[in-house]
Amino acid sequence: MKMIVAVIQPSRLEAVKQLLQQNGIYGLTVSEVHGFGRQRGHKEVYRGHEYQVNLLPKVKLEIAVDDPMVEKIIELVTHGARTGQEGKIGDGKIFVIPLEEVVRIRTSEMGAAAL
Repeated sequence: MKMIVAVIQPSRLEAVKQLLQQNGIYGLTVSEVHGFGRQRGHKEVYRGHEYQVNLLPKVKLEIAVDDPMVEKIIELVTHGARTGQEGKIGDGKIFVIPLEEVVRIRTSEMGAAAL
């Protein structure tokens, strides 16, 4: 089992969610987060004063899946989160993390059955 963690632009959340649902993936946790990558934020001007915005708003998706689904989900998230034809800086990242165990609290099912 794996935990897929994707950090994407908030404006791309609906597109990613729709692609996942169309492909039968419904278990998803979404969190609003702030951070920066290579772009290191950006400068904005407010009432004539320039200031640096270091932490940009992002959305973090967490999806627990069985191993055979990992590549498909990476493909779907990449396709849904990419802006434009070739993508742009700030589109996000996907992390794949080993997941030792999953337990469904209601039934005490474990492993892939709990997903």
